Amino acid sequence: MTKYRLQSLLFVFVAFMLGCNEYMIVGVLPDIAKEFHASLSSLGYTVTLFALIYAISTPIVTTLASRFNRYHVLLVLLLIFFIGNTWTALATGFWSLMGSRVLTATVAGAIISLVLVMANYIAPRDKRASLVSWVFAGFSIASIIGVPIGTTISTTFSWHDSFWMITWLTILTFVMLAWLAPRDTPQVRGSLRSQFSLFRDSRVLMGVAFIVLVCAADYTFYTYVRPLFTNMMDFDNTWLNWLLFGMGIFFMFGNKFGGYLADHRGIQSLPKIYVLMTLCLAGLAPSFQYRWLGVALIAMLCVMVACYGSSTQLMFLDIAEKDYPQSLDLASSLNSIFANIGISLGSFTAAETVHYLSLGSVGYVAAVYGLLTVLVITGLSRRYRNAYPY
Repeated sequence: MTKYRLQSLLFVFVAFMLGCNEYMIVGVLPDIAKEFHASLSSLGYTVTLFALIYAISTPIVTTLASRFNRYHVLLVLLLIFFIGNTWTALATGFWSLMGSRVLTATVAGAIISLVLVMANYIAPRDKRASLVSWVFAGFSIASIIGVPIGTTISTTFSWHDSFWMITWLTILTFVMLAWLAPRDTPQVRGSLRSQFSLFRDSRVLMGVAFIVLVCAADYTFYTYVRPLFTNMMDFDNTWLNWLLFGMGIFFMFGNKFGGYLADHRGIQSLPKIYVLMTLCLAGLAPSFQYRWLGVALIAMLCVMVACYGSSTQLMFLDIAEKDYPQSLDLASSLNSIFANIGISLGSFTAAETVHYLSLGSVGYVAAVYGLLTVLVITGLSRRYRNAYPY
């Protein structure tokens, strides 16, 4: 196996490890609540806080780290991640758990950003989109495989052991990165202010607005996907587990389909996808009375909301390489930063919708975000058409 293939597998594994750490907390929250004698609602703030810290810290850490060699920075950040995750595994109280999640979130986004920059350099031009899509798929694999394994470990042994598993994965990842990660990728060092000059570009601003809106549309219905399956479509818990597993498969397929789109007109191919997404969201509520139609629509939505990543990631990197070389590391982190902002917005919208309207209305409200998504991506496609190289 060539070194490029080993590096590619390793970068996907890094995303898988980070995804396990971020998503696994949801599956083990009931066990943590039982041990800490705390409510699920209060522990739910660990999820919100993680996303918030992730979004705030990633551009700051990534920008500051760009002044130093990426290889060395990546290993240092992974060491901090190891400390944060191990702290989580050792946590014995609410505030200790919160502190550990803050530390982990502070570096997680910067780690995946550096990995994406390295992937951009090691991959041949015609394979960049495919590799980027596989790195994003690592997060989907974590939701399909890692989260159920972590939940099983938690219910069989202890939730602490679930995070100990990630600690061991981190050690393995550190050793492999020390061996295989490229040591000298091209860098242009600039001041903090010069790196944020990337946001002067209207294409970048439209791109991040698009990501926020897609993720907000997604999480407006996805936040309550379990009660949608059980309460609105009358599936029992046995079916629920299979349906959630299937959703993970469709999310992963969406990531890979996104890689195909990035190789075939990329940004210009997305408006049609998100017109269809908006129509599916608007049709969710009527479909609940025909439950397998509802399942089919949700499966299609899982594919569509996941297929933007490769195209936007390569667009940001392409713009930075050509016009803002000092901002390349920051450009690599935009997807993850603004996806977390969109997730927070969508989750809040979902809660407000259920509170003031009804559970069945989440699709209609998500369709409003979908319509805004179509308007933004259509404008971005037209503006970027002449510059898009794929």
